[in-house]
Amino acid sequence: MRIAVYPGSFDPVTNGHLDILKRAETIFDRIIVAVASDNNKDPLFSQRERLDLLKDAIKDDKKAEVCSFAGLTVSFARECGAIAIIRGLRALTDFEYEFQLALMNKKLDPAIETVFLMTQSEYSFISSSTIKWAASLNASISDFVPPNVEKALMQKYNKSV
Repeated sequence: MRIAVYPGSFDPVTNGHLDILKRAETIFDRIIVAVASDNNKDPLFSQRERLDLLKDAIKDDKKAEVCSFAGLTVSFARECGAIAIIRGLRALTDFEYEFQLALMNKKLDPAIETVFLMTQSEYSFISSSTIKWAASLNASISDFVPPNVEKALMQKYNKSV
């Protein structure tokens, strides 16, 4: 079985994330969507909330599971028996950072590959940060996130859906 880990903060999960997941499922037998607990970000949603939002968003997906992890992604991938780490790229600006991570991960564990998937053009401008910003200003975000995430964001910002 070809297992891949799809790590991220997912604060919150977007339709762009879900698109990368669906496309990765055409390559791998099982995808572990891994919510990082210790990244250098200040999340809006708690780790429990991010896990719950993701689980609800992919509840009908038979090839994916959601879990949390701490520490190095490559170590977590090894523990899961994964052969690859999935990373999504939106723009050229993402590439330099992601390339550095991939090289470090390859040095730490040469058996685990990093697979980059380019986002669909319709999602290329979507980021969790811009979604949160738009939601805070009561903009319609229904085209960019699953319904459960839209509801959760609007509740966080005390807005009506």
